[in-house]
Amino acid sequence: MTSSISTLIVRDLGQQDYEPVWQAMQTFTQQRTNDTADELWLVEHPAVFTLGLNGKREHVLEPGEIPVINVDRGGQVTYHSPGQLLFYPLLNLKRHLLGVRQLVSLLEQLVIDLLAGYQITARNRRDAPGVYVNEAKIAALGLRIKRGCSYHGLALNINMDLEPFTRINPCGYKNMPVTQCLDLGMPSNIKTIAGQLQQQFSERLGYKLLTTTTTLPA
Repeated sequence: MTSSISTLIVRDLGQQDYEPVWQAMQTFTQQRTNDTADELWLVEHPAVFTLGLNGKREHVLEPGEIPVINVDRGGQVTYHSPGQLLFYPLLNLKRHLLGVRQLVSLLEQLVIDLLAGYQITARNRRDAPGVYVNEAKIAALGLRIKRGCSYHGLALNINMDLEPFTRINPCGYKNMPVTQCLDLGMPSNIKTIAGQLQQQFSERLGYKLLTTTTTLPA
């Protein structure tokens, strides 16, 4: 029998409003025990700006009709919309002997390796977590660690309207350029990219059994 330690539950949620998913992550993390299997949530959100715990409102320049939500992850302001993959790992970090910096590095490396498979060179930055191609940001990172467990995660731009990024200072950096998979000549199908990242993630952390569902936890 495969234990919960080697099991990963993948929730392929499609498009969901930001706040219910955020609240479900909080509830799951609060209620999980040492025997609870880790989960990976894959989702797209309708257009929204989110401002992290250390976020400064001054970095939200002209939000217009797009809502701004203060959230409990690290980092400054970023933008989510359809065409961007949200990759939320809900992990027991002690189980994997991971610290927060190691988890950040792991998530960044997933994207760097994904892009390398398409002959695209990408890198991370110590001063600004995320993944960059020719100085343009393609993936943002923001995590919350509570009770030794992680939630929030990675946002990868795939095939979206990038204009709203001009209404903020992305991650607190003025005039930071952004890019996406579509503009780099990569596949722009979210399911394809999500599947590749999920496979890499599972292999890195040694999961033996993957269970997939399309619903949030009850």
